Amino acid sequence: MTAGARAYGRTIAVAIALLLPGGPATAATPPVRAPAVRHPPATRDAAAPRPYPLAVALRSLSPAVVRHDGEVRISGTVTNTSGRRVTGARIGLRIGAAGAADTRGALAVHAGRTVLTRADGTELTAHTARLARLDAHAGRRFHLTVPVSGLGLEGAGAYPLTVTASGADGRVLGLTRGQLPVYPDGTALERLRTTALWPLTDVPHMEALTRRTGDDSVLPVFRDDALTAAFGPGGRLRRLVELGEDEPVTWAIDPDLIVQAQAMTRGYRVARTPGSSDPQEAGPGKGGKAAAGWLAALRKAVRGRDVIVLPYADPDLASLARRGDPALAALLRRASATGTAVVNRALDVRARDGLAWPAAGQLDAGIAGYARRLGLDTVLASGEGPGPYGASLVAGGATDDGAVALGGGSTALTYDATIASLLFRSHPAAGAAGEPARLALRQRLLAETLTAVRELPYAARDLVVVPPRRMPVGVARTLLSALAAGQEAGWLGASRFEVALREPEAGELRDSGGQPAGLRASELPPERLAAVARDRRRLRALAKVLSDARATVASVRAALARSVSTGWRGDAAGARAYQEGVARYLTASIASVRLVPKSRVVVTGGSATIPVTVANGLQQDLTGVELRVLSSRPERARAVDRAVAVRASRAVSRTVRVRVSAHANGPVRLTAQLYTRADGRPWGAPMTFTADVRSVPSGAVAFVAGGLGLIALAAALRLRTARRRAGGG
Repeated sequence: MTAGARAYGRTIAVAIALLLPGGPATAATPPVRAPAVRHPPATRDAAAPRPYPLAVALRSLSPAVVRHDGEVRISGTVTNTSGRRVTGARIGLRIGAAGAADTRGALAVHAGRTVLTRADGTELTAHTARLARLDAHAGRRFHLTVPVSGLGLEGAGAYPLTVTASGADGRVLGLTRGQLPVYPDGTALERLRTTALWPLTDVPHMEALTRRTGDDSVLPVFRDDALTAAFGPGGRLRRLVELGEDEPVTWAIDPDLIVQAQAMTRGYRVARTPGSSDPQEAGPGKGGKAAAGWLAALRKAVRGRDVIVLPYADPDLASLARRGDPALAALLRRASATGTAVVNRALDVRARDGLAWPAAGQLDAGIAGYARRLGLDTVLASGEGPGPYGASLVAGGATDDGAVALGGGSTALTYDATIASLLFRSHPAAGAAGEPARLALRQRLLAETLTAVRELPYAARDLVVVPPRRMPVGVARTLLSALAAGQEAGWLGASRFEVALREPEAGELRDSGGQPAGLRASELPPERLAAVARDRRRLRALAKVLSDARATVASVRAALARSVSTGWRGDAAGARAYQEGVARYLTASIASVRLVPKSRVVVTGGSATIPVTVANGLQQDLTGVELRVLSSRPERARAVDRAVAVRASRAVSRTVRVRVSAHANGPVRLTAQLYTRADGRPWGAPMTFTADVRSVPSGAVAFVAGGLGLIALAAALRLRTARRRAGGG
């Protein structure tokens, strides 16, 4: 968008923040400040205003876009919030002039409440509706019908609309605002090519933990069973699939969601306590049928449509670029390649990959570079002037719409930040309670896009719409409604993702300094990322001792990728709990292969075997370790075998016998240690015990004594030779 469109969009964002439910801006979206408004001279009422006694809410506005003569029908509710009866009130309508200036002027925040200003326009006194008596705290529906010819419209544009409840004396008792887009039939402005992303993502649910059954199949363990409801009829993910079917949207799918759905259809378990390290405590999951139905519906919905595969588990690129261990990039790149193949097979599509989606559209040189390391050549970036992450995206053209080539094989695809902010902030409730919020959002989306078209009415331009990652159903339905109305009216045109990427302008990233504290606070902390990198190294060690490491390695690698998911943004407790669950599983797995302690054994005779017990608590056979025993007094007793291979069936203890040769009676300290056969590294803690050597034959004792004598003689000869050389020098 151009600078003017962005300024108008920021004003709309302020208005919707006041009109829609949902609290202040979260860390993922920078707050939008209201423009300064010059107030009329202060009066006694202005100095100490009181809330309006009547609350006005719009519930319907038809048509959504005025295109020809006819009528505009408005309905809503008026609620008496005061403790007094109100009589003689009426509902009226004011229409402002089309354009950003009127919208900015119409909004004034004074002492904590919105007050009416001149820019609300003149009331259409010929078209009002009387309200019957309103008792204290009572509510009433109203309907208002106004002919288009009586609105005083002056052509295409977004007109601020104010519905007021006024008393018999003309004093405003309550009001609400909206937008009335007007696009008369025959208006021939250039359509705005619109690419709308349709994300299917969720927070991670599947653990690293797996459970092997009697027939040697592997069942995944989920930390909860929340996906059963989400995939089932009426669930968020199911409704998103149903709403997106047959719509010209670009599906953006986290492959981990497909992996989890497939795992549910094949049978899974649900942990009694999230993060548990004991698979035996997990109970059966109940969402197999719901997951199968969701996959079938999704397969049908994406047939012939644009599909983008996000990086596996949707990693938090900004956190990783700033604080992540470089070794994690290799793990994420491998996981993403696997994820693309999974989506293509499961949905029977040829999906596009290589798209990076940093949280809040953050983009700087570090994020762009990290995306390239993951094999991601396209980065979704906020198009709102200076970026929120200490850098600005500068293109050579007149606008910052569409694609910008950054060099090094990277392309930034800018999306409309104002629309993204409106969609992110809106949380309409389900059913009738959410009607006012959904209506306000629809009209403001239409107003924003129409104003953008009017700024450059004959230029071919692209608009990329990026909703929240975990888009609520109410927002999804409203977005589709707004896009359909704009397309039907004629100023929006559905477009494919690759069209927005065509012919990117040359550009660059420039450091603009500063990083908002809110965005930094929501990042994954460096200690969490360091713990994930440490878990990756421990997984590599664990894999070396397993007879069949593939299932375990795949499960834990996927969990490590989920540990750095963008889904954990703003949920530090959830991120910590999930990562610690992965760490506990690895710790328990590694600790389950150990030496069983013993304190003393007796060795009789010149040779014997010493039993050493190895416990295997894993759910599969142990094959990758060997046992070595070292003696503190090798001249008295030592192990004959340098290393003894250890093989133990799953969940059993195996006794390994080590041959020992003894040469002298007495106690000897022996130390047993497991080592990985792949690289000879120590495994677990060593185990030290005492061997009492008894009844060694005299010949063996003499042999030992003779050996000691020879050692002493050799030492004396060496000392004598050294003295001679020193004397000669």
